Amino acid sequence: MKAVAYKKPLAISEAQVFSEVEVDTPIATGHDLLIEIKAISINPVDIKMRQRTSPDNETWKILGHDAVGVVKAIGDKVQNFKVGDEVFYAGSNQRQGSYAEFQLVDERIVGSKPQSISNAEAAALPLTSLTAYEMLFDRLKIQDTKQDKPIILVIGAAGGVGSITVQLLKVLTEFTVIATASRPETKAWLQEIGADYIVDHSQPLEQQILDLNIGAPHYVFSINGTERYTQAIANLIAPQGHFGLIDDPENFIINPFKIKSISVHWESMFTRSTFQTKDMTRQGDILNKISKLIDDQRIKTTLGQNLGTINVEHVIQAHTMIESGHSIGKIVLEGF
Repeated sequence: MKAVAYKKPLAISEAQVFSEVEVDTPIATGHDLLIEIKAISINPVDIKMRQRTSPDNETWKILGHDAVGVVKAIGDKVQNFKVGDEVFYAGSNQRQGSYAEFQLVDERIVGSKPQSISNAEAAALPLTSLTAYEMLFDRLKIQDTKQDKPIILVIGAAGGVGSITVQLLKVLTEFTVIATASRPETKAWLQEIGADYIVDHSQPLEQQILDLNIGAPHYVFSINGTERYTQAIANLIAPQGHFGLIDDPENFIINPFKIKSISVHWESMFTRSTFQTKDMTRQGDILNKISKLIDDQRIKTTLGQNLGTINVEHVIQAHTMIESGHSIGKIVLEGF
């Protein structure tokens, strides 16, 4: 099968950063589905994994998490899918990825593709949807709030994870949502998807939120830039509140949260697949919930650009755009 692969952690500007290669088509066993890839989405984690590869690596590595495809073969323990089913998923960071014609994925972390949208639109959803849903309902457990008028602050809300987070909050909860963004186009997007208040994270956060005069946020979800906002979050968050983050601050100092008895929660979408947890099927269930929300037209895809076919040129283009920090919405590639 064809795949776009790499060996070394080269800069995206270097000529041989990715190559088109021919590798053996994998064989489905156990809980695995063999998926014929129809569309993929490029994620920031793809860039991180490429950059963190050992310089001594000599084997072809295939990146890619988000994918939409068709089941071509199933393992002997598969229960929920059959050949021909259309599916979507975010995969595992422990296996070869979706920049390929075919991929193996455990059925327990797979959902049925939404039927009302295209392959490209569906490919934009899995990783960000799982991250957002798991943070809100599995880590922060916002459904258990005892507040009469709960408030959540979402920092970095206009990207892929934030866009799904805001939509889930608005269709599934009664929370007041304060979202942050810094550019006119990202602020407009947040307004379109229903954020109640929008503040500028390129300016000091504390005074902006105090000026809203709606009270302290009981929950804070920091999607990026946590290191820059940690003290502000500690100052702003309500006593006995809940703080969740998904990025990798180099110097995360937790001490400021003690005085208010703040619960701190980390979310990694890969935890369940990496450690083969007993509740792995939760991810398949979440994806099916997302699929229904899409088909019921309660939330919408965060597709930003479809760059075209899955090839070296377009993979490099997508990585370059994400590394620039100025892409809006998810970047998708479709077909070989």
